[in-house]
Amino acid sequence: MGMHNWGPKSLLDTARLTLTFSSRLRKKHQDSRGLWKHEAMQKYLETLSKEYQRVSHLLNAGSISDFEEKSLKRRHADLSPVAAVFQEIKEAEREVQELEAMCKELDSRDEKQLLELALEEKETLDKKINTLCKKLFQNLVPKEKYDGSPVILEVTAGRTTGGDICQQFTKEMFEMYQNYADYKSWTFDILNYTPAEIGGLHHAAAQISGDDVYRHLKYEGGTHRVQRIPETGLSSRMQRIHTGTMSVIVLPQPEEVDIKVEPKDLRIDTFRAKGAGGQHVNKTDSAVRIVHLPTGLTVECQQERSQQMNREIALRTLRAKLYQQVIEKQFSQEQSARKLQLGTRAQSERIRTYNFTQDRVTDHRISYDARNIKEILSGKEALDKLINRLLEFAEVEALTEYLENLQSLERGGS
Repeated sequence: MGMHNWGPKSLLDTARLTLTFSSRLRKKHQDSRGLWKHEAMQKYLETLSKEYQRVSHLLNAGSISDFEEKSLKRRHADLSPVAAVFQEIKEAEREVQELEAMCKELDSRDEKQLLELALEEKETLDKKINTLCKKLFQNLVPKEKYDGSPVILEVTAGRTTGGDICQQFTKEMFEMYQNYADYKSWTFDILNYTPAEIGGLHHAAAQISGDDVYRHLKYEGGTHRVQRIPETGLSSRMQRIHTGTMSVIVLPQPEEVDIKVEPKDLRIDTFRAKGAGGQHVNKTDSAVRIVHLPTGLTVECQQERSQQMNREIALRTLRAKLYQQVIEKQFSQEQSARKLQLGTRAQSERIRTYNFTQDRVTDHRISYDARNIKEILSGKEALDKLINRLLEFAEVEALTEYLENLQSLERGGS
């Protein structure tokens, strides 16, 4: 049973892969199609395909123990979607080659219409191959432990000389994620909302639940920069471009978080809610603030009218933050999605820039520009396209790094 000792199978079994956004790799493999053509990837996929055939043969032969059968069935289930898509791509590429060969022979005027049809079919096949490549690499990259988890998303305004630009931008960003949750049919529950005096937003947090929420939002965490001429407030009188920032933090919320919080370690304050929350706002001390004294972590909740319910939600949020600290401590020697989020929140560490004067959004990690800021901020198809571009890039980078490490090991062993 040599296949059980074969190293590369760990790609499917590993709990996580290091993601790196290095410019060197980015230039080499900008998309799934580029990585598909990589010699090491072709070699790796051929090996997986042969292993799948071998496992299938052993299962059909029936001359194995119950323990071996159970192990082989797990491996077969892992390899099956990869092998199927791999064969689909190979078949589509054969069809493209046949069309290209036919097109070379169609050069007379009488065959012009046939040539146009062949080129159209080739274009359709190319699109199909691109889609299949993305699907293939989604199957190859192991799902992160918390990809299916709900999240707590926090937004906080940065600081500039005219701070109103940051606060207004923070409000627009929070509304963008709220609209995106609606677009994805997720649930968006506001936990706290601290508005600014001139219509912007200082800080807000929400719990977002639904299908694969963390998977889609995990790369939204970080510093977001805005460049615009303010429309309101003191800064608008100067009629020049201002630059401001706001930060986003995305915390996964596992279903079960085994974090013990001792009552003696908490300071719990109540206060009147400040945001839009119905008639109870500014009338009752229903909002709750909890400070975890050993770490200094502070959480607030003013979502519900009931002080007790706000307290329970705040405690759940605190546990999620404490759990995140545990995760960071465990992975301190590794790069992780969390490290892409925080930093010092300085402008130099921004992950994305929203330039209103040029009507352009730039994600600096993948050198991707999108036009029409209003479409992005509407939180619908344009934002979803940008987020999926990030996910594809991360998958390609993870696989590229894996293959390069594999090649290094092979060279070292030869």
